[in-house]
Amino acid sequence: QVQLVESGGGLVQAGGSLRLSCAASGRTSSASDMGWFRQAPGKEREFVASTTWITWNAYRTNYADSVKGRFTISRDNAKNTLYLQMNSLKPEDTAVYYCATGNAPAGLIMSVSSYDYWGQGTQVTVSS
Repeated sequence: QVQLVESGGGLVQAGGSLRLSCAASGRTSSASDMGWFRQAPGKEREFVASTTWITWNAYRTNYADSVKGRFTISRDNAKNTLYLQMNSLKPEDTAVYYCATGNAPAGLIMSVSSYDYWGQGTQVTVSS
């Protein structure tokens, strides 16, 4: 079992920044992939960004096109924590942001169904 707890959400004006954190506990070594998803009211949950371990101290990142150049995902193995630095926020970034972990099959890193464990979510609201 893996437990994930997100924090760092809040209300920010357009153009502002927020940093989300996701603290993991439990059998965290069993999963190679950790990522962020978001879900806006009335919409399906969508992929934001992910990390995949390549070696014990290096990982590969993936981003949704909508956040490339604005968001940065990072992972601190020693702290078992995943981060999402969000800059130049837009009103359309408003959503509940979820942290997730699992072992995604090749080519399915952006799929919700590839992740086994999810956090409770943290609300991000961007005002115009």
